[in-house]
Amino acid sequence: MEALRQDDPRRFGPYTALARLRGSAGAVHFIARGAGPDDLAVVTAARPALASVPAFRRRFRSEALTAGRLAGGWVLPPVVSPEDDGPWTATAYVPAVTLSEAIALAGPLPERAVRVLGAGLAETLSRVHVSGAVLQGLAPGTVLLAEDGPRLTAFGPLGAAAHAEARKGGQLSVRLGYLTPEQVGGEEAGPASDLFVLGLLLAYAATGTTPLADGPAEEAAERIAHGSAELGAVPAELRALIASCLAKDPAGRPTAESVAAQLAPQGAAGLAQDGWLPAPLTAAVADQAARARALEPPAEPVVDEAPVRPVEDRVPPGSVSTDAVPPEPTDSMPSEPADSVPPDVAPPDGGVPGEGGPPGGAEAGGDIGEDSRTTRFLGARAPRSDLATAQLALPREVTGAAPPHLPAAVPPPAPVQPYAYPASAPAPGAPAPLPPALPAAAPPVPEPRTGPVTGRRALLTTAAAGAAGLVLGATAVAVLGSDESASATTDEKPAAEPRPTLPGRAPEPRWMYARPATAPAPLTAGVWQDRLLVLTDTAGATAVDLRTGRKAWERAEAAGARSVLTAGDGLCFLAAPAEFLWLSPKDGRIEHRVRFVDQFDGVPDMKVAPVTGQSGPVLWFTGSHTVTVKAPKPKKGRKRGKDTQAVKAYFFAYDVVRREEVWRVAVPAGRAPGTPAYRLIAVRDADLVVRQDAGTLTPADVEAGKGKAVFRCFDRTTGKQLWNRQFGTVAPGGAAAGDQEGRLFGAVGDDLGAFETGSGKPVWTLNGTASSVFGTPVAAGALLHTTNRNQEVGAVERATGKVVWRRSTEVPIGGGSPALTLSGSGRTLLAADTSQVTAFAAADGRRLWKFQDIGAPGPDGATVSAPYRVLAAGKTSVVVQRERAFYAFPVE
Repeated sequence: MEALRQDDPRRFGPYTALARLRGSAGAVHFIARGAGPDDLAVVTAARPALASVPAFRRRFRSEALTAGRLAGGWVLPPVVSPEDDGPWTATAYVPAVTLSEAIALAGPLPERAVRVLGAGLAETLSRVHVSGAVLQGLAPGTVLLAEDGPRLTAFGPLGAAAHAEARKGGQLSVRLGYLTPEQVGGEEAGPASDLFVLGLLLAYAATGTTPLADGPAEEAAERIAHGSAELGAVPAELRALIASCLAKDPAGRPTAESVAAQLAPQGAAGLAQDGWLPAPLTAAVADQAARARALEPPAEPVVDEAPVRPVEDRVPPGSVSTDAVPPEPTDSMPSEPADSVPPDVAPPDGGVPGEGGPPGGAEAGGDIGEDSRTTRFLGARAPRSDLATAQLALPREVTGAAPPHLPAAVPPPAPVQPYAYPASAPAPGAPAPLPPALPAAAPPVPEPRTGPVTGRRALLTTAAAGAAGLVLGATAVAVLGSDESASATTDEKPAAEPRPTLPGRAPEPRWMYARPATAPAPLTAGVWQDRLLVLTDTAGATAVDLRTGRKAWERAEAAGARSVLTAGDGLCFLAAPAEFLWLSPKDGRIEHRVRFVDQFDGVPDMKVAPVTGQSGPVLWFTGSHTVTVKAPKPKKGRKRGKDTQAVKAYFFAYDVVRREEVWRVAVPAGRAPGTPAYRLIAVRDADLVVRQDAGTLTPADVEAGKGKAVFRCFDRTTGKQLWNRQFGTVAPGGAAAGDQEGRLFGAVGDDLGAFETGSGKPVWTLNGTASSVFGTPVAAGALLHTTNRNQEVGAVERATGKVVWRRSTEVPIGGGSPALTLSGSGRTLLAADTSQVTAFAAADGRRLWKFQDIGAPGPDGATVSAPYRVLAAGKTSVVVQRERAFYAFPVE
């Protein structure tokens, strides 16, 4: 951390810059304060020489958007993303040191810390790789070590670059600090490339040196391609894993998911609990936090008529180039201290600045401006390298109309005027913004469409550039395709061969269907008889064929329906706010409709809550209406009082095949407007157990419950209430489920308890850890599948509570418990949360695969934060939903 320089900007949108935190190849990182005194953020602002390059601005914005789509867990969510006012972004400030700073301060990390670091990075890589993309954002300076675990701050070549420069003609040259054998050989980087770099990074963390990559660039490239890594100093328990990551053949490297599981089976966050950093680093992080909180905005700089260019922007003597401005320290090298030797001053021994120093080169205070065209590795400075595999060159800007295949969503480059560095930035306003250009090697990108798409080829959009075809960061899922049949597609290229299923990666989707962005968001989605996926929204209902993913029909008459159920063998049943509908599965034609005002006598203007549940032809739901209560006749000589309004509520059983009411029973009204919402806990042969949703409890109900949920049991034949009871300390909103043997399972504090419903007595308790908080379990055969906020999924014996297996989803701790869905065959258990879907073998807990769609319909689409949802569709398929997008996956 150092004071702001004279020509540093003082404002970034709502943020006031306080100090420089560190520098990277393409940007400077500032600590800034927002509206409140505790509103600290890290603002990443592009360097002025690069900010004027349209290709850089587009790549900077693309990588920032990728960070937003990966936000959560070990990826900091941006609080301000780059907009039209220039390439900068802001994230919440988390006290942390970079890995390179940590090694310089405390030396190699202990084994446990290396495990936490590696598991956290592998978990993030796993999220990227399941989408078919490549990260290329790992470097000692892009990894932060915080008190609760690691953080990743870079998401593409610019972030991981050891060098970035602007060239004539609007070109951008980027050289990566770490290469892989396949890149040295001129091949394209893939997910396995990230694992090779992870191996180098973990070896560096464990030993303080980087195998293969230290020394001159040409020699390092030769060792990377053909040499053997010396790992004798790596702890024995980690040696084999790191060696497998450094395998020359990409096929011989492990997956990110398997690395995370080997390093921390309980997840990185679980292993990091109770502290994971050595004492010197803990103290350094605390000191940084204290200094950051004490920062005050500096006085506005006084700009002279002829400002002096800062040292960092001068072209050093003897530079091989006069058309590029050398960058500041690389992303793997923090900014040099304010009192360090400037780059154009030779060291006392007469050597070249930055050479022969401690591991880390400029990270230890050396110069990085003297050799502007060097591929930098961790270690001594190397001579110039012109290896094509080390360079990513984005083509010069073109004039005229944009290419016909260019996505319309890509905005033109934005001016950098609002925060330009006055001393060194070129005038931003001269030429008019030019249309953006794609890299030379990038394939045409079809216009986004809605509807089914077969194969992951249509789900992912990746860009390659340079001789080695480097993939530009973790790309987003593009929503492509059409509602029309596959045979009518306009794509003239043959369909790509399905890629083989890799361990940890989701299988090829059978199809993908996306609701148009112009259509209302789905209210609900349901599977009808394993034949149709029925979606409802405020504009109507849509059916999608589960075999093909093609739209079968649309019906505007079914607008607003909130439940999709089966009505006998031939009709699809929808429950709307004011009526029940029976639709033909062939064309969606309404065969029957029953308006509540006509069907349910004595309940005029009935308002209903979402359907409680269904068993066979009978469904249960709650409804209410308002009645006028006449004031009692006054005594002689007194005025008559005013009439009052009261809510009467009922619990109904309704036969959807015979289309008639089975029974109704009066129940207490809920919170205004008065309809209580019941959740089905268990259905048994003779009765059913429900619990009222916490949000519909009246204040009197909450007070009477004293923080505990009240469960009700009704006779299935007559509707008579058999009992109402509390179980332990299960809260009104706590997780709960039952089985047919008369047991109820509920979250009790940090534990999961089993109770006899007949007596309320406890049967067994599954102990959790601090703040674990169990979610809704799922009973299957003799097992009960469990989930908790520590992102653990497991199975216990229903009768005894004995643990059968427990696994981490490898999603960092935070948020709610994953939602569990059992496939139709009962063999696959799927856990869905806001980050991903993880599939496990239900019997033994083997992790089968993960799926994560990055959360946007295109490179410039709006970020989707909705959680994933899984629907079982027959014995061999599941449908994964994320807001408007639906994917059909095969399961065992």
